[in-house]
Amino acid sequence: MAATNINRVVLTGNLTRDPELRTTGGGTPVCSLRLACNTRRRDASGEWIDKPNYFDVTVWGAQGENCATYLQKGRPVALDGRLEWREWQDNQGNKRQAVDIIADSVQFLGSRDGAENGGGGRFSAQSDVPADTGDFEPAAVGSGGSDDDIPF
Repeated sequence: MAATNINRVVLTGNLTRDPELRTTGGGTPVCSLRLACNTRRRDASGEWIDKPNYFDVTVWGAQGENCATYLQKGRPVALDGRLEWREWQDNQGNKRQAVDIIADSVQFLGSRDGAENGGGGRFSAQSDVPADTGDFEPAAVGSGGSDDDIPF
């Protein structure tokens, strides 16, 4: 029995340009995105720096239309997809190749008006569920009672 291959990509990052929507000859919408994701590493002096990585992303169908309608440069997104390798010849006859991401799902992060409200389009995690801060308070120290106070 042959081994099963896994081709999965999960990324979060910010768009480096506005989405570009086009349609195939058959009328299927396809949207192109460019995503920047930072990797933290130490430089020669030992300081932490962010190194950006850039990825070309393709989103097909209605989801691609939604991306073109609601996303813009700088907007944070999360995506789940797969890698696809392609090869072609450029105008000078040179063989070229690239690895693209084909998105199965794209989640819009942050708010559309984040940049106008001082958010700069950056994602800030928020929850609809209020935190019970009582769980984080230190436990009360006993009054010096004996082990007889323990109920078990």
